[in-house]
Amino acid sequence: MDRRVPRPRDFGPLLKFKKPVLSPRKRRLAAALTIEDLRAIAKRRTPKPAFDYTDGAAEEELSLARARQAFQDVTFHPRILRDVSKVDTSRVVLGAPSALPFGIAPTGFTRMMQTEGEYAGASAAGAAGIPFALSTMGTASIEDVRAANPAGRNWFQLYMWKDRDRSMALVERAAAAGFEALVVTVDVPVAGARLRDARNGMTIPPTLTPRTVLNAIPRPAWWINFLTTEPLAFASLDRWSGTVAELLDTMFDPTVDYEDLAWIKEQWPGKLVVKGVQSVEDASRLAEMGVDAIVLSNHGGRQLDRAPIPFHLLPEVAREVKGSTEIHLDTGIMSGADIVSAIALGADFTLIGRAYLYGLMAGGRPGVDRAIEILSTQIERTMRLLGVSSLDQLEPGHVTQLQRLLPRS
Repeated sequence: MDRRVPRPRDFGPLLKFKKPVLSPRKRRLAAALTIEDLRAIAKRRTPKPAFDYTDGAAEEELSLARARQAFQDVTFHPRILRDVSKVDTSRVVLGAPSALPFGIAPTGFTRMMQTEGEYAGASAAGAAGIPFALSTMGTASIEDVRAANPAGRNWFQLYMWKDRDRSMALVERAAAAGFEALVVTVDVPVAGARLRDARNGMTIPPTLTPRTVLNAIPRPAWWINFLTTEPLAFASLDRWSGTVAELLDTMFDPTVDYEDLAWIKEQWPGKLVVKGVQSVEDASRLAEMGVDAIVLSNHGGRQLDRAPIPFHLLPEVAREVKGSTEIHLDTGIMSGADIVSAIALGADFTLIGRAYLYGLMAGGRPGVDRAIEILSTQIERTMRLLGVSSLDQLEPGHVTQLQRLLPRS
């Protein structure tokens, strides 16, 4: 092989320099290619009590780990030689369009994670054309969320309290503000044992201890935002100075039953969604009641540890109630491939909680936009590689659930 001395002009095509990005936030978000990347950024930038409140689950955190593992234990079965030059990711959910097959789940104490909180989530959801759900335990008011997402799809999540009048006052405010759906969460008769929060002494507002101060020193941006913006409080509730678990146990009503749900259904003029369904029997009974959707969910693993895995329940629930009520799913979703798997096995829609909060903690509103963009890109790529051009073409034959946990006979 002949060799020669390289000429200076030969280096030209090899030397391509990126245009410098001056904004540190833009640089770190652009470098995040997965939700796990956003999680790593969030962990670096957020004090431990706030990050652990988002990242943690109940007791040994087995429910959350198993839910995520269930999505990883999937084999896809692609079809080849299909025209996938154009891909339609839209979905009709509760009678209206969503540009993507996921919405933002209701999350509590959101401005504790990052000061833009629900304002960032709601406005990002509106821009992406997907629903946003505000939690009863949110840190932005019903009216402020409507202002942040005036033309978008807003849902309100309800915990039924011991004080029924206060619960229904929130429902009336949501209806008056034009919220289209009421999401009634039914898996919190009492608070789960969230041990990270107990060990961190997590209170609302955060308690300053020597340990939290030391943890905050390398995270000045969070504290500057926290101390120079509106004090953290529940915009729909009174202020609270105890632990999260104490608040939940004080407020939530463990006597709520199907009759109470039927009563709520009569009061609410819009769509009714029941969140926290963990059995085929309950799914069937709710479908017979005429609820508009159920959410297969174990509360992100934050209530009963060793709870059923929603993704494993999905095929059987779909066989039982598909067509009589919409099936939504959350818990464990960390990628667009997870969402595609759920749609293939019978889910009509999915909700993301932690995935959105990791983006929020990583970069405020642009971080939420980046989380949505990552999931959207992954959904489109997975669909193309499976050989489908619309979500309606997905079917159980595209997915095999591999099982690690089999019941003993």
